[in-house]
Amino acid sequence: MTILSFMNHTIFDNGATSKLAKTLQQCNIERPLLCTDAGLVKIGLVEKIEGLLRESTQLTIFDGTPENPTQIAVEDAAKMYQEMDCDGIISLGGGSSMDLGKAVALAVSHKGELSEYTAGLKGAKRIEKVAPVIAIPTTSGTGSEISTGAVIIMKTGEKLILASRELIPVIAICDPLLTLPLPARLTAATGMDAMTHCIEGLLSNQINPPAEAVACDGIQRGIRDGHLSQAVKDGKDEVARWNMMMASLEGAMAFSKGLGAVHSMSHACGADQSLRLHHGTLNAVILPTILDFNRDHVGDKYERLNIALGNKPNSNPSEFIRELNSKLGLPANLTEMGVKSDSIPELATHAVKDICTFTTPRTCRLEDYIQLFETAMN
Repeated sequence: MTILSFMNHTIFDNGATSKLAKTLQQCNIERPLLCTDAGLVKIGLVEKIEGLLRESTQLTIFDGTPENPTQIAVEDAAKMYQEMDCDGIISLGGGSSMDLGKAVALAVSHKGELSEYTAGLKGAKRIEKVAPVIAIPTTSGTGSEISTGAVIIMKTGEKLILASRELIPVIAICDPLLTLPLPARLTAATGMDAMTHCIEGLLSNQINPPAEAVACDGIQRGIRDGHLSQAVKDGKDEVARWNMMMASLEGAMAFSKGLGAVHSMSHACGADQSLRLHHGTLNAVILPTILDFNRDHVGDKYERLNIALGNKPNSNPSEFIRELNSKLGLPANLTEMGVKSDSIPELATHAVKDICTFTTPRTCRLEDYIQLFETAMN
């Protein structure tokens, strides 16, 4: 069983969930709150996880995680945590369940409104020790199981980021077999989420050569080596699923040096709860536009990116990604996803304030975001 220590302690292998009971014991968690979604209850995965626990474990289940986690859902889960006298959290699911679990861990251990702890308000400095979280991803995309951040839609409608090393799950249990039931469309979307993390991490304006090397390995693993396309083609391919979960981890390692305008724009679009847009799909659709925008501001990084993609060194990576999105069955633009052109001013205003804007390789002003959204619409 592979043990990785980068951001946290990660147990990674097929069948890794068998270590859950021992992990809870190591963390001194006897009364965990399981943060998950109704879909995983329906397919029987939650019941399977319950069967792995010791008889003495008192499990409470919160299965109300929305597609994009909200402050209201966090407060509901936190209330359940306190009423049942829980002493830790298991986050089971995609990025939404893991982000929700992190936010609950913060809410039950800190006073005041959740918005007081957001990254844009320098809330990280106010975040101290939180309730312990064990993260078990069921998709290969967000990397939230080892990251410092959680993205939550506030009651105001803003999609804000909580970020602190205190929010990193104490242990991540990464079992690629849990991703076998994922349908092709969701496999493609989450896979491109992981690839966008790797690409934006590589291109970030922060200096971190080791993280860039990890980013290139993740891109190569997912795209040049063909594991993303294979996982979409044959969801039961365990080798492809293993490699995509590793690429997802690598994406989170890479974005420890920051993200960029793709995420600022996708966070803005994802805040519209009426559209319920998938974050990974948004990233995939927006990525080519930002690759064009950044082209003359990244030094030799596009050559390195192209090599990792399996593309010719001097080629245009944005065209490569557009073609890849098409092959994966993803939308070609934001219009196809339901975004309306009259919402662009509001979206641009949201994006320019997003924390990811500060690490993009090319400065993005409000007028830039307006133009970028117009381009991504078409």
